[in-house]
Amino acid sequence: MAQNIADKFLVDSTSKSFDLRHREIITNNMDKYNAAFEQGKNKFFDLENTKKKANLIKWRTIENLDKYLVDFEANFTANGGKIIWANDAEEAREEIWKIFEKHNARSVIKSKSMATEEIELNDFLEKKGIEPIESDLGEYIIQLLNHKPYHFVTPAMHLSLEEIAKLFHEKFDTPLEATAEELTMKARELLRDKYTTAEIGITGANFLVADTGSIAITENEGNARLSTSFPKVHIAVVGIEKVIPSMTDLDLFWPLLASHGTGQNLTVYNTLISGPRKAQETDGPEEMYVVLLNNGRTNVLQKKDQRQGLYCIRCGACLNVCPIYQNIGGHTYETTYQGPIGSLISPHLNGMKEFKHLSYASSLCGKCTEVCPVGIDIQKMLLLNRRDSVQENLSPVTEQRMWKGFTFAIKNRKWIDFFGGKFKNFFMRNFFKKSWGTNRELPKFPDKSFAKQWKEQQKNKEK
Repeated sequence: MAQNIADKFLVDSTSKSFDLRHREIITNNMDKYNAAFEQGKNKFFDLENTKKKANLIKWRTIENLDKYLVDFEANFTANGGKIIWANDAEEAREEIWKIFEKHNARSVIKSKSMATEEIELNDFLEKKGIEPIESDLGEYIIQLLNHKPYHFVTPAMHLSLEEIAKLFHEKFDTPLEATAEELTMKARELLRDKYTTAEIGITGANFLVADTGSIAITENEGNARLSTSFPKVHIAVVGIEKVIPSMTDLDLFWPLLASHGTGQNLTVYNTLISGPRKAQETDGPEEMYVVLLNNGRTNVLQKKDQRQGLYCIRCGACLNVCPIYQNIGGHTYETTYQGPIGSLISPHLNGMKEFKHLSYASSLCGKCTEVCPVGIDIQKMLLLNRRDSVQENLSPVTEQRMWKGFTFAIKNRKWIDFFGGKFKNFFMRNFFKKSWGTNRELPKFPDKSFAKQWKEQQKNKEK
């Protein structure tokens, strides 16, 4: 099974890398992001110092995660909210279904949430006979196509305007030449009634604020506000690593998330929700639940060297600068979280045996670490994942033997010199040509090793 996932990754990545239309769309979208990001980050007086401060806060939080989660639970429940602790995806789904049964609910509206993608909530609800409606425009588009999110900030990044216009034409009879604004207005028309009729609203959260017991939601469309204002029940599904100590920390994290995610100074809507509607309030749910999702996060937490992977605020900046992601695309990873940060955490969330290959899907150029707003040393963490996979004896037997032979040879210079260039080139052509790829030429070894050439040169000088 594990080998099948890795083999599929290699096949899909090879195919996607040479899909010129895909490359054109992604390059165009990445260019737009890069231009916006350059402007957004320039708004910081001292960005590097800001990132260090964010890193320090996240370090303190993750090192004391149990304390801050308990603080959040105490303050949230004091506001009338209810907490559900979910150890894994199955437990989260079952607890959510109990809420549906309790309220005899048959309709639901959702705002964009990677945590619900992670637990495959939509598929679960559909099997129960309930149609979940995604209200984020990007999520709504890929839901219509039955796709998974391509990117955890811009889920429909892989689609062109023409492709989306064609989709809306086929589904809703809009003009084929419809503009982006016209398509947005059509989606608004289709979704507007769903907010007022849905019995349950489901969201994620960008942050859990421990000292006030609040969830913080960042968005640009307002769909999350509508999804939490009209339904009688609000369920927020949030990873346990999203907690921050204080509301004052949002002064730091909201601008970092906006600038690194979309190049904005601040996103259009930033909402704090601290529990169900109070008597004096005009809108909001009668009941509110927060599902605190573990689902493998404590596996990352127990890795002292790699636990900084939990600092991630899901801005997506590392995806946008990664040469691997730009070439193979988001769907190739076959995980909820793609790109460099996904390659770091997915082997721990989903199983090192099955997903260790993602830690090798990196050029180790360091651009991901350079751009990370909370200072995660991603390329070093990927190397540590590789180390762990070897220590856990997860490498194929042939690979282990190869490296054992190479180690022996490299430690004994005479063996390297004994085999000439012809033998080395024959060995490479017959044993490594496939792994080198069909679109590159194998490098050729010279007839004599550098050591031999050096010795001969020195002898000639002495003469």
